Amino acid sequence: MDFFQHQDAARRRTAWLVFLFVLAVVGIVLAVYAVIAALMDRLGDLPLLAAVSAATATVIAAGSLYRMAQLQAGGQTIALELGGRRVDPRTTDLAERRLLNVVEEMALASGTPVPPVYVLDAEPGINAFAAGHDPASAVIGVSRGALMYLSRDELQGVVAHEFSHILNGDMRLNLRLVGVLHGILLLAIIGYYLVRAAGRSASRSSKKGGAGALVLVGLALLVIGYVGVFFAKLIRCAVSRQREYLADASAVQFTRYPAGIAGALKKIGGLEEQSRIRDAHAEELSHLFFADAFAGSLLNWLATHPPLMERIRRLDPSFDGTFPRTLPLPAEVPAREGPAAAAPAPLAVRPARIAAVPETLAGQAGTLAPAHLAFAAALKDQIPQPLWDAAAEPYAAQAVVYSLLLDAQPAVRQRRLDALRAAVGESYCQQACRWLSEVDALPAEARLPLAQQAVPALKQIAPSQYAEFRRAVEALVRADGRLELFEYALQAVVLRALDLHFGLAKPSRPRYYGLGRLLDPLATVLSALAYVGQRTPEQAQQAFELAAARTRRTMALRPKDQCTLGQLDAALAQLRLAAPKVKRQILEACVACVAADGTVTRREGELLRAITATLDCPMPPLV
Repeated sequence: MDFFQHQDAARRRTAWLVFLFVLAVVGIVLAVYAVIAALMDRLGDLPLLAAVSAATATVIAAGSLYRMAQLQAGGQTIALELGGRRVDPRTTDLAERRLLNVVEEMALASGTPVPPVYVLDAEPGINAFAAGHDPASAVIGVSRGALMYLSRDELQGVVAHEFSHILNGDMRLNLRLVGVLHGILLLAIIGYYLVRAAGRSASRSSKKGGAGALVLVGLALLVIGYVGVFFAKLIRCAVSRQREYLADASAVQFTRYPAGIAGALKKIGGLEEQSRIRDAHAEELSHLFFADAFAGSLLNWLATHPPLMERIRRLDPSFDGTFPRTLPLPAEVPAREGPAAAAPAPLAVRPARIAAVPETLAGQAGTLAPAHLAFAAALKDQIPQPLWDAAAEPYAAQAVVYSLLLDAQPAVRQRRLDALRAAVGESYCQQACRWLSEVDALPAEARLPLAQQAVPALKQIAPSQYAEFRRAVEALVRADGRLELFEYALQAVVLRALDLHFGLAKPSRPRYYGLGRLLDPLATVLSALAYVGQRTPEQAQQAFELAAARTRRTMALRPKDQCTLGQLDAALAQLRLAAPKVKRQILEACVACVAADGTVTRREGELLRAITATLDCPMPPLV
């Protein structure tokens, strides 16, 4: 199953979840009505049924909406509720440094923003989770036990498993499941407090008739609420288990090293704590984790994960079921081991054009391969460590982004420095100039990944600071009266993610389920790609026609003056509202256009990645 199939399947699972939730609510409403009507001897009373239905549905909906509102900030809320501590990018702890390296390489390889990383210090078991609404709001959380016991290859397998959830749209469904369960559980909570209130009232009064009825209503709500929770958990288990198998398979596909994730699962089996999570929120959030949060516990009667043995044998059919005792790693953990033992090969000088097959290129969306991981590791090694660390610190990250936008041509650079000075003052201007020599020496392929590294740090600044930062970026881009391709790509990748975080944009929801109403914006995008990648008008026309043929629709090449980056941005704003299956057609047409001559230039590659980022279809780097 590819990226777009996963996205479409996640959307269908969400619709199925809503349907089951409505059925559960209907059943609960009828049960509550039956109890109240029996107590009042008003069975068959339609006005009472309407009143009970409205009240019960309101309570459940309010509980669900309240919990979903709590989780609106994304994965950070989950990490903090579980007792997570954000890992400082400048940490000197070797295990935490290794974890950050693995996550950063995985993000660079998959073309997503680097997610913040949290450690659950109070959890000695081996476990991890990914949480968020989309890749831009995702976080990765890892238990202290995972850092203590897992080798780099095993940790990479676990992180790859979590990245599959990020890329495949599973996280949004996971958060909706949390909201659904909370809404139904709220009935049981109300019933509990009614019983308590009735008991106190009865102890203070000799008139116990009213208190007795209140106790019966409270007990009924308590029982009905927990029965509803039981069936909601059955739904959660049915949704969760199959996705865990798919995530295991994706982790193997990403790393091509099944022994990594299999080794992590075997160490869970050989550890006394296994994968247990002790935090009080673990039951509500158990379906988010890499492994069963209640392994070996009496509470594990509705497990959200497949049996450990079954998962291992799917990855390693020769496993005999014997779990050796899991021991902590040595204090001095090497940075790399196993297949990753060798340092990354130096980043090869990229040729002007890279050979590309449209079908292969389109299939890379939302996925990654060992070649992408190797490329990401080599690319990261080309970025000076102080510059990389600066991009992970909120104040310095702003200056790093500014420095990336200071053109190398002296006259243009001076105009942009003047614009930056006017926008944010002298101190930021000096800070940006501090990094200019390092930024100027970067290979072209490293510039956009460095900007992506700054995204988690920039999420920590205040909204007023972000407004100033955004104005400064726009002032830098406008300073010379022209918009370069790299500048457009940086804004598409960085500002898009930050606008979502700071509430300046909303996550896109499908509005178009066919190409019919999107042909005009698609023609603009394909025309822009054709002009960027081809040398002559005739070649641009040929590339456009090849792309249009992929859609089986009639479109005309737009004049070049109608394909500015501003017009491209407006066209992409419409295409972003397409359903996953339609986005597949859009991407296939875009890829056919850039690869019309069998090659892809760096400029084409940058524009293609900006387009896929805007469409919420992460694209790994071209290798």
